[in-house]
Amino acid sequence: MSYALGPRSLERLVGVHPDLVRVVKRAIGESPIDFTVLEGLRSRERQTVLYAKGATKTMNSRHLTGHAVDLAPVIAGQVSWDWPLYDKLALTVFAAAKDEGVPITWGGNWKTFRDGPHFELPWEKYPK
Repeated sequence: MSYALGPRSLERLVGVHPDLVRVVKRAIGESPIDFTVLEGLRSRERQTVLYAKGATKTMNSRHLTGHAVDLAPVIAGQVSWDWPLYDKLALTVFAAAKDEGVPITWGGNWKTFRDGPHFELPWEKYPK
């Protein structure tokens, strides 16, 4: 089965770096599971709210500059928080990134604050 990004996901990619948008669009076409874009470019106000809730550990997020996206698997029309699905999604995103020649970092690989939905362009290759 082939999946496509819906209008809401496409809207959430507005303001995201074009290299990351290419990766996400390629990934959805090759993914064995459907997924949605939860968030792309984020305002400082939203970052402050998420920081206060403990949902993020930084006020220097790559979301603030359009260098990050949060993606989530969709099963039977609903976002799933089942961790093994994020592992599967990450494999798809990494393969798409490789095909596009774009380096990518996944929050699920972080040691101190694992963030399964989070994918970003690395600071070293994509400074602000």
